[in-house]
Amino acid sequence: MIQDYSKYTPEEQETWRILFERQMERLPGRASQAYMDGIVATGFPNSRIPDFESDLNPRLKPLTGWRVAAVPGLIPNREFFELMADRQFPATTWVRRRDQLDYLPEPDMFHDTFGHVPVLTNQAFCDFLAALSRIALGHVENPEAIEMISRLYWYTVEFGLIREPVGLRIYGGGILSSPGETIYALESDVPKRIPYDVATLLKTPYIIDRFQDQYFVIESYEQLYHSVSEIEAKLEELLVV
Repeated sequence: MIQDYSKYTPEEQETWRILFERQMERLPGRASQAYMDGIVATGFPNSRIPDFESDLNPRLKPLTGWRVAAVPGLIPNREFFELMADRQFPATTWVRRRDQLDYLPEPDMFHDTFGHVPVLTNQAFCDFLAALSRIALGHVENPEAIEMISRLYWYTVEFGLIREPVGLRIYGGGILSSPGETIYALESDVPKRIPYDVATLLKTPYIIDRFQDQYFVIESYEQLYHSVSEIEAKLEELLVV
């Protein structure tokens, strides 16, 4: 589909501004350096909703070969992984209502773009996403396999933490777009923070209606990419069992 920028209302633009400014107050010192660098590299517009074709794609594609693809909302697994295997990140074009500033049940444009696009400037992370999507396409008709891949995606791309020289930082888009979970993920004593382990992630169910009980911590984006062969092998092993 095409993002029809002319249809955004002044109220939606104001909602975006509030969301953006609120998160940008929280993320310095908490978000991964790759994310903060990506905000700058993509020229992320702060006071207005980004235009995919004018704002994001002209800056993103030369950096890593990725682009943002407009989708109507949640899309089927095959279409989702086909887009990402082709280095196109699916992003919806609708903006949450003002009464949904703190929570909404499904991802909106703020989550999809603000939460994810800046990290798409990191090549190792992008290569991981494309490779994981190709694995998923090989199992797309197997619900058990897709569930395991979804767990790994959830605990990395959506809710992942990374250990940097200055300490733990956030790279998962589900946290980066949530003011409450941004603080909770790093500063609360409640959740466990567990080293990244492929076998464990494939078998660990996730939570969709509240903050996570546990987060998995990578040491680098290269670690994610270099784990692709292990993901493929461990998935085959678990499916046989």
